[in-house]
Amino acid sequence: MSKEEQITAEKAIDRYADMVYRLALSQMKNTNDADDLFQEVFVRLVSHIQDLESWEHVKAWLIRVTINCAKKHYGLYWNKNVDFIEELERVADQSGGYELPEEHPVRAAVQKLPPKYRLMIHLYYFEERTAAEIAQLTDQKESTVKSQLHRAREMLKGLIKEQY
Repeated sequence: MSKEEQITAEKAIDRYADMVYRLALSQMKNTNDADDLFQEVFVRLVSHIQDLESWEHVKAWLIRVTINCAKKHYGLYWNKNVDFIEELERVADQSGGYELPEEHPVRAAVQKLPPKYRLMIHLYYFEERTAAEIAQLTDQKESTVKSQLHRAREMLKGLIKEQY
């Protein structure tokens, strides 16, 4: 690998910090926990950077580690009961990322999804990952990912219909 292609932790942070933070925030629901998760992921990256072979490998590794670190926190009471949509929109506005208008029906519906379905929606729509890539990142079968995406869409449709 030439010097300009060399993978370093600093370059990885520059390239993928926004992606990791958005994913952490979508999973943790508030900025304090997302900040902690973000820091944990990049601390782990420093000790594993030499094992990563390409920028795509770094990106996939960061997504996987973010998901795994978030799983440790799913069962905590306060993580289940904190509203994250306003935080997500604030961060998106600052970074030029996605945002949902306050009156958008999807906004409330996404908030109500269980974590595993919210993760599938985030990776598929916001990180633009394929079902095969999500399966690899989450250590699941591709058919499971497709089923969870289908269920998440059905839940969203039902939740949005309830609002009208």
